[in-house]
Parts: sequence; C-alpha cells; structure tokens
Amino acid sequence: MTMNGRESVLSAVRAALSGVPGSERPDDLPRPRGRRADHAGEDVVGLFAERAAEYRATVVRVPAAGAAAAVGSALSRTGARSLVVPSGLPEGLVPDGPWSLPADVLPLTVGQLDTADAVVTTVAAAIAVTGTVVLDHGPGQGRRALTLLPDQHICLVRADQITPDVPDALRRLDPSRPLTLISGPSATSDIELERVEGVHGPRTLDIIVLEDA
Repeated sequence: MTMNGRESVLSAVRAALSGVPGSERPDDLPRPRGRRADHAGEDVVGLFAERAAEYRATVVRVPAAGAAAAVGSALSRTGARSLVVPSGLPEGLVPDGPWSLPADVLPLTVGQLDTADAVVTTVAAAIAVTGTVVLDHGPGQGRRALTLLPDQHICLVRADQITPDVPDALRRLDPSRPLTLISGPSATSDIELERVEGVHGPRTLDIIVLEDA
C-alpha cells in the first residue's frame, strides 16, 4: 500500500518511539555533547546583513559616527518629507534635511501617522540566522503603531545587539514587554501568489548596522 506524506511521517515517528519506555520524558535524557548551540557561524553580523537583505530589506554597515549620514541617505532615496521621531531616540541620529521631524509626544493620531513618510527607531535585539529585528518598544523604539503606519521604517542596530539564533535573542528580552519581530518589509501575496509589499505595514525597511557602537 502506498503511503501519503502524512502517513510516512507518522510511521517514522512510531518507529523512532517503538523502544522508548512510556515513563521516559525528554528531560530524563542527557544532552548530547558537541551539538552546535546555533547555526550562525563566526560572522554573526555578516550573516544577519545577508539574511535581512534576502527579505528585501536595505542593509548598510557603517561606523557609529556615520549613523546620521546613513539615515539621511535612506530618507533621500525614498524622498521622505516627514520623519517621525519616537521618544527616547538618542540625539544626533537624524541629520538636518528637507524633512519635518514630528515627535510622538501627544501621541500622534492614526491620521497623523498615516501621513508620515518614515519612522526611525532603535531595536532591542536582532537575530542573525533569520535576519530579524526585534523591538520591545522601549525608549527610542516607540509604540507599535509607529512602525506600522509610515511607509518607511529605518532601524538602527548596534552590532553587539545581533544574536546568533532565536534562543539567544529570547534570553536577552523581557517576555513581559510587547515584542514586535520584523523580517523584511511588510509583504503578503494575492490569490495568484504574487508578492505585494506594504499592505500591513512599511513597504520599505532600512537597516543600519552600527559596527563599532
């Protein structure tokens, strides 16, 4: 009898468990030695930049002193004219330019955010193997609405915030805080599987990695 995919998987699971005592639990077994803790390799920053770019984020790596210039370059590329600045963003990260800088201190309404072209934030952590940035919406990161409504999101990531894998990032984060994980610009696909960006959030994600921060 020919088995389908589901039956093949279940058959393999049953075979693997055939000799296991019913009272045995995963925690009863010693952890295998020599197992890799993550899949990132040595160049964690390089892997993060590569994976984030695969998700169609624009990634640049600059020294900390070049942060403001990199932000200005990202804004100029998209022609942004209004950049939302969340509370707690460190000074000196946004250069002078033709863009207005509304601060989210009222806070800004949904309508005001919807008319903003871009937002710049810091992050709480980043994950190399998935190319993901993580926000816990602390100082410099703003509330969640700030990263959903403007069309461009510029993230400033210190190199020492990049963790190899998901478990490493989770160990750095406070599970009681609201966490937002972002992998590339907002995207979905229609019924014909054509990718459409910007439906549920920013269509443009710029990640600026500060190498020596």
